[in-house]
Amino acid sequence: MATFKHVDTFVFDKTGTLTYGTPRVNAVKHYREDRDAVLQAVASIESESDHPLGQAIINFVDAPAQTVSETQVIKGMGVSATVGGISYLVGNLTLMAKYHVAISAAQQQDVQALEAAGHSVVLVAQNNQLALVLGIKDQLRPEVKASLNELRQMGAKQLIMLTGDNQATADLIGQELTLDVVKGNLLPEDKAAYVQALQDAGHTVAFVGDGINDSPSIARADIGIAMGSGTDVAVETSDVVLIKSNFHQLVTAFGLTKKTVANMQENIVLALATVALLFIGLVLGLVNMGSGMFIHEFSILLVTANALRLLLSTSSKQKLDQRQLLSETSRLD
Repeated sequence: MATFKHVDTFVFDKTGTLTYGTPRVNAVKHYREDRDAVLQAVASIESESDHPLGQAIINFVDAPAQTVSETQVIKGMGVSATVGGISYLVGNLTLMAKYHVAISAAQQQDVQALEAAGHSVVLVAQNNQLALVLGIKDQLRPEVKASLNELRQMGAKQLIMLTGDNQATADLIGQELTLDVVKGNLLPEDKAAYVQALQDAGHTVAFVGDGINDSPSIARADIGIAMGSGTDVAVETSDVVLIKSNFHQLVTAFGLTKKTVANMQENIVLALATVALLFIGLVLGLVNMGSGMFIHEFSILLVTANALRLLLSTSSKQKLDQRQLLSETSRLD
């Protein structure tokens, strides 16, 4: 709890954290005549994944899954697989570069235009030739901007977003939310390394994420926070779980932690003051058995009443299940 109170830097994942994590396919650029067949193959490949972008493709195609073989997940880049004897690559530009997929100037312009419009871009190569470019867009959680402003008011010095998405899309979100730092095109290990660099610079860091790719950063941070709708790995790795995935509960948890620590400090002062008062009174002969007992019992009531103020500090809608605030007390302490 004391560690959470001293957090000065909040680092956020994008998809499923700052956004709903339920993106939709908004644009399709195709470079082969068999567009629908390629889309069906991609949807079949993505049916084996729980990534939000993959789910968006499945919802867009809405076709029976085909048999997929030789599936290989390339961490932070995408996936390769075979459908109907044809090899597919589904992922980002880094994946295409890794497998030496040629991208023409016109195709590159399509990618850049989609990124400039705020889309997450998924590229599909068929037999190592670019076949599709999909523009997928997610929606920001409406409470995020106000919540981030509240975190600043509570003492957060830096608000940072790290994402595997393209830099152009990340920059658009960063501008809208007035974030201090925005880093795109990051692999999971890049995010964890960035968190470590912040810690090495003397910052106390909280990382907020929801996916498997976020778990290394959640584990690395001083306080790891998972959205309740996230993957089991992220939830199990975290210190704090926002069960209903309500982003504003992060503000409530941070504020309640600060109030709890302050309340503990106040109660310690009250207890020590009572002891000092009784000792001085005893030395000066001003305190007898009856008055001493009265002062002692009154101090207990005072400390209890002060602690009960925490129950009144948040509305019923903002109160947290204790599992949301503390899931690993030893790490928080």
